[in-house]
Amino acid sequence: MPGTLFLVATPVGNLQDITLRAIETLKSVNLIACEDTRHTRKLLNHLGISNRLISYHEHNEIERANELAELLADGKSVAVVSDAGTPAISDPSFRIVQKAIDIGSPVVPIPGAVAFVNAVIASGLPTDSVFFGGFLPSKQGERKRRLEEVRAIPATLVFYETPHRLVKSLADCLEVFSDRDAAVARELTKIHEEFRRGKISELLEYFQASNVKGEIVLVIDRFNDEKETIKLVSLADRIAELKSDGLDYKAALKQAAKERGLSKSEAYRAIHSAK
Repeated sequence: MPGTLFLVATPVGNLQDITLRAIETLKSVNLIACEDTRHTRKLLNHLGISNRLISYHEHNEIERANELAELLADGKSVAVVSDAGTPAISDPSFRIVQKAIDIGSPVVPIPGAVAFVNAVIASGLPTDSVFFGGFLPSKQGERKRRLEEVRAIPATLVFYETPHRLVKSLADCLEVFSDRDAAVARELTKIHEEFRRGKISELLEYFQASNVKGEIVLVIDRFNDEKETIKLVSLADRIAELKSDGLDYKAALKQAAKERGLSKSEAYRAIHSAK
């Protein structure tokens, strides 16, 4: 019989968030595959666990997944952990899970902390439908295209972000989504845990003046067709009024969109879809 693959969630910050089941699993398996052996060894030392570790990260995932699959096929049990939180959530694990399934190994999730879930439930935004988009692209053009793709999804949007890109991403969100309600969760479960809630424009203003550090989750309110419709009702009339005052079409569109809290691209789409 093939061995069992365990996907073990570990704390995102506060070490007391480890579960009893996770501790027992990490003690009992034949091998623990982790992103950074030094990081995981610190956790195991804190828990009083001595077990064999092997690196498993995005740079060696293909090769290492084959090695782990061979161990599973030989009846060995393997636990996969990430540096923090739940493995396979914006972290390697997909390939070894696929291979384990292919050879008939049981795949057992050991639940625990996951950053984006904790950010959503404390954001104050609706939780009945949630879209998790992982990390936004680092390049602005690709990031804006991604935001456009998810703009009209009827769910609360959640993304991971890095400190040095947070302000840029908030500015792009303001342009693509207009000024929705949002929240930024930073350093979840750690000493300097912080939640900032408000309009995207308010968060942008706050973090522009801050020295942002730590791990970040960005939560944004869903597309609301009724609200958007109300904003667009008099858009064409306002553009015509501004043009009669001497503005050219582009300037009038920009001004009318700004007055309604819309991005220029949103206003352009609305005008042309109505024709």
